[in-house]
Amino acid sequence: MKDLRGKTAVITGAASGLGLAFAKHAAGEGMRLVLADLDAPGLAVAAKEIGGDPATMKCDVSVAADIQKLADTAFDRFGNVHLLFNNAGVALSRRMWEFSEADWNWVMDVNTTSVASAVRSFVPRMIEKGEPGWIVNTASAAGLVSVGASGAYNASKHAVVTISETLREDLTGVTDKIGVSVLCPAWVPTRIHEADRARPDRFGAAAPASAEIQAIIDNVGQAVRSGRLSPDDIARIVFEAIAAKRFYIVPHGKIGKMIRARMEAILEACEFSESQR
Repeated sequence: MKDLRGKTAVITGAASGLGLAFAKHAAGEGMRLVLADLDAPGLAVAAKEIGGDPATMKCDVSVAADIQKLADTAFDRFGNVHLLFNNAGVALSRRMWEFSEADWNWVMDVNTTSVASAVRSFVPRMIEKGEPGWIVNTASAAGLVSVGASGAYNASKHAVVTISETLREDLTGVTDKIGVSVLCPAWVPTRIHEADRARPDRFGAAAPASAEIQAIIDNVGQAVRSGRLSPDDIARIVFEAIAAKRFYIVPHGKIGKMIRARMEAILEACEFSESQR
């Protein structure tokens, strides 16, 4: 996947943040674009900013039928999909016992079930076409470690990591032409901390945050805005990883200490269990 000119990229969450950065980078590589987002006005602005003639579609990724329509649009217009970015995501901060059933449904449907739906709608057709392709699933550093007040988000992103790992295994022996990467960034200046601005009505509104949780939300917002790697930086790193055929993409090296501590604790537990036998 080094020669991308004339190839087709499909990107969810393309109206802003990482999705928009992926779209700009793909356009710079001479790719044809299919851009999707729930924010139709924002998507129109993004398409104008990118230029060219990208296909755009208002898409609620939490609805499987919308993702199927997105796949149909891409394949009907361009014949094949070569890069698939499952990027759309939302976040909500609450203590574990404060998430409502609707909160869980919203976060999991957008962040996790949408990836499974995209795999189902896109991958068989990509395999059938027999051309080189790549799938990038946007998880998070929260898919590798667990931090407080982010239980639903942590769970959804851990799931994206294992979906990606399993997809890579399932493709082995079926095709050697389609690769997979899972992106696990830490703080990047996007609007992820404002995700509830676009929460569909069917999920209802989240209960008001307590003063303690609001303080956490404010701190998260500040951390997001202060991220040292911009969306454009992440896009460059991701496209370099695709060219290098790297599976795990962890742009923020400092998160490695937390990942190592978690893995070492797991391995220590295994060693302790082994010693008891």
